[in-house]
Amino acid sequence: MAGKGGVWIDHREAIVVFLDTHSEPPLHMASHVVKHLSRGGDSPLKGSFEARQVPRDDRRQMALSGELNVYYDRVVEAVANLDGLLILGPGEAKGEFKKRLDRHKLGARVAAIETLDKTTDPQLAAKVREYFNGTAARVRS
Repeated sequence: MAGKGGVWIDHREAIVVFLDTHSEPPLHMASHVVKHLSRGGDSPLKGSFEARQVPRDDRRQMALSGELNVYYDRVVEAVANLDGLLILGPGEAKGEFKKRLDRHKLGARVAAIETLDKTTDPQLAAKVREYFNGTAARVRS
C-alpha cells in the first residue's frame, strides 16, 4: 500500500492527490467523454425526421456509460495502491466512481465521500491532508 490520497472527480476530469509521496504533483486525467451527443438526421425545417436517421436514446446512453467506465477504470488504476482514499466531487460521478471501486474490490479503502465544487490543486491537497490529519487525531483520542 502506498499511503493516503484523494480524488476530485466529475464526468469531465479527475484530479488525484497523493499525500505520502514527496514532490509528486497532482495527477490530472481528462475523460474525453462527450456528455450530450448530437443527433444526426435532417433539420425539421428541411422535412420530417425518419426514425432510422436518429439514434435511439438508450443506445446513446449505453455508449456514454461505456466511455465513462473506461475513464473510471483509468482512475481506479491510478489510486489502486492507496490504502486510504477521500472521494470528492460536485455531482453524481463520485458515487459512480465508488461503485466502480467496489467492482474492483477496492471499496473498503474509501474513507469518505464528500461534495466539493471545483477547487485549485493546492486547495484540494489541503482538503485531503486536513481530512486525514483530522481523522488520525479523532482515532487517537
